[in-house]
Amino acid sequence: MIHENKKHIHFIGIGGIGMSGLARFWLHEGALVSGSDINKSELTKALEREGATVYYEQVPENIFGQRETSDVSRIDLVVYTEAMAHEHPELVAARERGIETINYFEALGRVANEYYLIAVAGSHGKSTTTAMLIDILEAAELDPTAIVGTLRSKTGSNFRAGKSKYAIVEACEYKRDFLHLKPDVLVITNIDHEHVDYYPTLLDVQDAFQTFAAVVPEAGAIIVNAIDPHVVPILSGLSATVIDYRKEISLTLPLKLPGLHNRQNAAAAKAAALFLGIEAGVIDEALKNFAGTWRRFEYRGTCNGAIIYDDYAHNPQKVAAAMAGTRELYPDKKLTVVFQPHTYSRTKVLFAPFVESLEKADRVVLLPIYAAREDFDGSVSSVMLKDELQKRGVQAEHFESIDTVVPALRESINVDDVVLCVGAGSVTKVADLLTK
Repeated sequence: MIHENKKHIHFIGIGGIGMSGLARFWLHEGALVSGSDINKSELTKALEREGATVYYEQVPENIFGQRETSDVSRIDLVVYTEAMAHEHPELVAARERGIETINYFEALGRVANEYYLIAVAGSHGKSTTTAMLIDILEAAELDPTAIVGTLRSKTGSNFRAGKSKYAIVEACEYKRDFLHLKPDVLVITNIDHEHVDYYPTLLDVQDAFQTFAAVVPEAGAIIVNAIDPHVVPILSGLSATVIDYRKEISLTLPLKLPGLHNRQNAAAAKAAALFLGIEAGVIDEALKNFAGTWRRFEYRGTCNGAIIYDDYAHNPQKVAAAMAGTRELYPDKKLTVVFQPHTYSRTKVLFAPFVESLEKADRVVLLPIYAAREDFDGSVSSVMLKDELQKRGVQAEHFESIDTVVPALRESINVDDVVLCVGAGSVTKVADLLTK
């Protein structure tokens, strides 16, 4: 193993959902873990309880070891995310000091590639499918190590410490980062034109997935929807066994999560588990008991009798799936979607599909675009989405902030409503405030 006891790893942005899971892995391995984040959150507070040192300002002193209570002078490795500017002060300080710096997926590869690795990739459904697989392998007593890009409802954690040869991780295609992984079993839930700031076209996304699929060895397996037109082009020339998960889709297995998309996620997890030799009955029982994950159609409570859900969906297909699942559970209620678009580039390129998804709601409440890693260029806005929806006869409104949208919702929703808070940014705070 590469993680010697007391090796010191520092995470820039340690409160991120992936970074915190990796930090937990190294804490479990006995390493010294420190990190920085601009926000104190439940994740950072949990990491502090578990033994990590967390700084809430990102300054060179975190690296140079000039803090009175710091042990950072012994840093061996700095891990950062691709969303971070390369001139970030801590990164600059680490390079000046000669400390090795690698991104999250390089670090994840160093950890995960030492195991018999099951990687879950795809444009949608990665986190849910990964969490389902963790539950299944637990039920089969295969004791996996796992890092997932969300919090499992079952444990409240994004990390599982196992003692077997198996590891399960989520594999993101952004900037082809998943190519740092060498899976023995690869699940591809689906492929769509996503991360449009990096991939100009769907063909570019497919090229990345084909390169990734080619890594899987001949003795391994690639689990896919084998007739999905976006997936078919990547399947030629592969040495591993290709397994079509469609044959495992069940419309009768009782799942706690609604929607066809979750039945497809369950089918993909089941197909991978069957390849590993797990009995079908054990798999089905684990799927029936699967309680979901954080911000994936997560029930948050009520407000004035209205039912509030929170969902991470941030592209048109995910938004449509979340809405369809809501309609399935509550066909007689008025559906209000509170949507915060994520990144200007995604909103601009996928503007028309976003409108087509959102117009199926009874009411759409829009927040300003969450910029994430991008600068505003003036070419797209949530107001433009609102205007287009209104042209189509949809009750659409725009609010400048969470502080203004929450009181307006409190005044207008009641027992006849279900509210779905959607987006990858800070929109989750709307669900927090409504239900608290």
